[in-house]
Amino acid sequence: MKNFALLIKTLDSTNKTTIKVQALTDYFLKASDEDKVWTIAILSHRRPPRPVNTTLLRTWASELANIPLWLFEESYHIVGDLAETIALVIPAANQSSDKSLTVFLEEMIALKKKTDDDKKAYLYENWKVLNYYERFVFTKLITGGFRIGVSQKLMTRALAKATKIDEDILAYKLMGNWDPNTISFQQLILEENESDYLSKPYPFYLAYAIEGEAADLGDINEWSAEHKWDGIRSQVILRNDELFVWSRGEELVTDKYPEFNEFVNVIPNGTVIDGEILPYIEGTIGTFNDLQTRIGRKNISAALLKKVPVILKAYDILEWEGKDIRQLPFIERRHILENLFKNVVSEQNQAKIPLHLSETMHFNSWIELADERDRSREMHSEGLMLKRKDSPYLVGRKKGDWWKWKVDPLTIDAVLTYAMRGHGRRSNLFTDYTFALWKDNEEGEKELVTFAKAYSGLTDAEFRKLDAWIKKNTLERFGPVRSVTPHHVFEIAFEGIALSKRHKSGIATRFPRMLRWRKDKNIHEANTLEDLKGLIPSEAKESVE
Repeated sequence: MKNFALLIKTLDSTNKTTIKVQALTDYFLKASDEDKVWTIAILSHRRPPRPVNTTLLRTWASELANIPLWLFEESYHIVGDLAETIALVIPAANQSSDKSLTVFLEEMIALKKKTDDDKKAYLYENWKVLNYYERFVFTKLITGGFRIGVSQKLMTRALAKATKIDEDILAYKLMGNWDPNTISFQQLILEENESDYLSKPYPFYLAYAIEGEAADLGDINEWSAEHKWDGIRSQVILRNDELFVWSRGEELVTDKYPEFNEFVNVIPNGTVIDGEILPYIEGTIGTFNDLQTRIGRKNISAALLKKVPVILKAYDILEWEGKDIRQLPFIERRHILENLFKNVVSEQNQAKIPLHLSETMHFNSWIELADERDRSREMHSEGLMLKRKDSPYLVGRKKGDWWKWKVDPLTIDAVLTYAMRGHGRRSNLFTDYTFALWKDNEEGEKELVTFAKAYSGLTDAEFRKLDAWIKKNTLERFGPVRSVTPHHVFEIAFEGIALSKRHKSGIATRFPRMLRWRKDKNIHEANTLEDLKGLIPSEAKESVE
């Protein structure tokens, strides 16, 4: 545990990638194999189930610290992190523990089934003897959250340096559904496991947003374009007469999309297709809001399958006839994919096989391409993907061969009405805001109705200035949330919009963020809910109504 706590301390105290990679590399070189597996699991978000809920943690920590719960809660709101708050309020200990990271995690897993009294005794036993940072890490393991600025890609880079195994190979090994409780470091990293191959996806290739002007990319004849569909990026795998569907978040979601069972015995074994899961309602691609009705559902009812059927919009093919073909040029992979599609989908079975081909487009000029991009919203897409025709399928987010060229966001001017403290380095500032738009009430009077939350888009200086104003203009407090005097107007940008019964305003926005602080406008110049509703495509309104 000492080495792991020291690692987390180092990672948490720097923004420099080189220092983080070196710290991880040094750790992997000297840690036990058991601790290595658990560290890889934790840093790739495969944490064990939380054994104690946060309410009990807060209560027991305040009791051990001999402070009232309200004072603990106020401290928590200031600090912004539960584990750090607990580590700070409990009296310091000069002792340490010789137990390994693996032993601690095994104890925590066993703790989940024990009584509250047993859980409390276990926490007290360790909180009392661990020094500050070990106590912080221990509590982080209990709560399950390690947001320390270390991506899986960065961790994989360090692991590659320590093991001398190629980074791309390691990325592939770490994909899929493996369990740190049952797998050894030898099995996970050092061995080639035939059994794992059956269901394992490939690391996804991701694109950056285009920089500057599209025309700066050079000769348009070197590029292929297609619409960037707004669904769930996934890989569909056919091996040994079995189907596996993986999301980009490395979640196996086969059971959530039973429509894709139609691919078995139709698409040949040894095939991996990269594509987008999209709602397909009455012969038309739906919105992400439609798809949300199926996301997170453990059981998909027959009624929901009928109401919101899905398709796979195929972009690329990564494996064909059991061979990894990612190094082939994009146009060659597309040719294979198109031939597969022609053989699988015919006029007779088109309605039954939920496989569509994402159309590739070729243009004579960048102006023509820009015109196609402007059509994106009516196509229910987010913009365009630009792919160099000779590009291989790489690992992770890379610049050069693939670019995403999204349409400009939708915008609306809204009034700041609520504020909440941020997290991490912004935990002492009010940086998370709720915004409202005008609406005529039943008496014909104008009132503000909340419609979205946003927490990004301003500079640090603007956040500090606004924080000072919020503290002086608070109307009411609701725990960490404050209602404020309606005064400031902000331009809010978002990627998509749809009618929604789940929201107070009746409207859901996708990825809202602050575009700019409209100091030139007073609150009466802010937009109305009707203005916002006017941004919804007419066909989307009709489908809901």
